[in-house]
Amino acid sequence: MIQAILLLIGIAAVFLTSNAVIGFPRSYAIGYGAFTIMAAFVSLTFLWLWIRRATPLAMGMFFGWAGAASVIGWWWLYSLDGKPAWMLQSPVFFGFLSIYFVGAILHFQVIWQSFGAHGRGYYAPVVLSVLASVGVEALV
Repeated sequence: MIQAILLLIGIAAVFLTSNAVIGFPRSYAIGYGAFTIMAAFVSLTFLWLWIRRATPLAMGMFFGWAGAASVIGWWWLYSLDGKPAWMLQSPVFFGFLSIYFVGAILHFQVIWQSFGAHGRGYYAPVVLSVLASVGVEALV
């Protein structure tokens, strides 16, 4: 835990220093790009673990990290390409967001089963999240 806290402090210091030295837009682009690439590598690692049947969480982790790489990569390319209008309304984005959703659902399924539960109750957090998002959207 101490290592994680120290990493967080160190990485935050690097980003804040980067922001002060080269500015927000470049720091943002570098951070998003690096995270997109790291997420893709982590995703591929979990795909490899799934192929080797090393852990039951591997497929959920693969989809979760692939979703992160795809969605964050989308916004990274969006900002690098001068924020093209077509990317704001492209249905391609929903394909990437779907990958992320699959990762979340597979995680909920494993969590549900780890409690010894059966059935499809693991969809409850998904449905509640969508309903909460619809509610917030209706209020805005």
